[in-house]
Amino acid sequence: MKSDSLKDLLSYEHTFDCVQCGYCLPACPTYVTTEKESHSPRGRIHLVKMAAEGKISIEDMGQSMDLCLGCRACETVCPTNVQYGKIYESAKSAITEQKKPKRTLKEKTVRKLIFEKGINNKSVMRIVGKGIDLYQKTRMDQVIPKSGLLKMLPESMREMEKLIPRVDKSKEMSRKHTHLKPDGAPVMKVAFFIGCIMDALYGRINDLSMLLLQKAGCEVLLIEEQNCCGALHQHSGENEAAIGLVKANIEAFEKYDVDFVVNSIGGCGAMMVEYHHLFRPGDEWYDRAERFASKAKDISWIANQLNLPLEKRIARTAIYQPSCHLRNVQKVYDPPVELLKKIPGLKYVQLPEQDMCCGSAGIYNITHYEEASEILDRKMNHIKPLYPDIIVTSNPGCHLQMQHGIEKEGLKDQVKVMHIVELLAEASGLRHF
Repeated sequence: MKSDSLKDLLSYEHTFDCVQCGYCLPACPTYVTTEKESHSPRGRIHLVKMAAEGKISIEDMGQSMDLCLGCRACETVCPTNVQYGKIYESAKSAITEQKKPKRTLKEKTVRKLIFEKGINNKSVMRIVGKGIDLYQKTRMDQVIPKSGLLKMLPESMREMEKLIPRVDKSKEMSRKHTHLKPDGAPVMKVAFFIGCIMDALYGRINDLSMLLLQKAGCEVLLIEEQNCCGALHQHSGENEAAIGLVKANIEAFEKYDVDFVVNSIGGCGAMMVEYHHLFRPGDEWYDRAERFASKAKDISWIANQLNLPLEKRIARTAIYQPSCHLRNVQKVYDPPVELLKKIPGLKYVQLPEQDMCCGSAGIYNITHYEEASEILDRKMNHIKPLYPDIIVTSNPGCHLQMQHGIEKEGLKDQVKVMHIVELLAEASGLRHF
């Protein structure tokens, strides 16, 4: 690939904003655990700059970028406002483009199944959810691990199999034409975004989210035409597929007159608030995407502005592990903690290095299991001395990773991982059907 075309593909101009000061170093999980300059934000930015100038190859840049979690904590501490997210996404796209001609038929087939026929296919995701439900109800989740069959899988997948949440699709609301109205006049009208993996594995949390909003006085619409947010596609360099999903979601939601588009998924929310970044300013789609992005809000941000009936006393100790994308991209810092402090009887304790990534990062904890484990071990070393009863999360990936942490430490009988919505619903007296 020629240097000029690489400069267009990579966010070359943004690399000059980095003054190599090093403020990002202590905020970066991979630098903290490896202590390698090439695995720091400023190191990665320098590699992108050299690749754009033709001084190193895409392969030379690739390993370091591949090990980046994309947590974007570096952006929150950067004194010169470096747009690391744009640099990172451009590098991932360049790596993907460079790898395309070299992919084997098997690799092409796997990616096609995942990104074209899997994640963004609602029917497939429903089948996945029902399949897990059946797997658990027939007790195969107990039989198969004892059979030794899982030994054929990589360690990362064996560990993740243990953490599949309980899925009972028979107790979830219908995902067609759901329209919830409050008892009195609505304080706001919102559309709810359910996600793909979130709804397959944690449909109960989506249900509780909508019921919680309704109880707080919101009129809630569940729009059937919604699709996958496109985050996993974009992070994997599948930009065309991501843009297709983005356009479909914008068209689906803009048909309805709502105040906000609410979600309970830190990663999806981060993608949606930056939908306009996928288009050029002045483009019709840029303006439409920007309008959509302005309405996309995390449920903790919305809930903190509503009058939730938090009346039930919960006499337990809780810590909060923020979703990186909720904090660093959506810029939602205080609402989750403020909500926890409103729950009667709940003792909130701040976690040291709270803002450090837990190591989940989408499927990072599967594709880079060892590196993710080092990050998780550091996190658990901070958690154990606090003796919490509850670890509160706001994203399904974080939820699974923290569950993995308490399993590794033998704490599953002492510590419970809960999405913040579950805790708020319990405090509000909500009973899931």
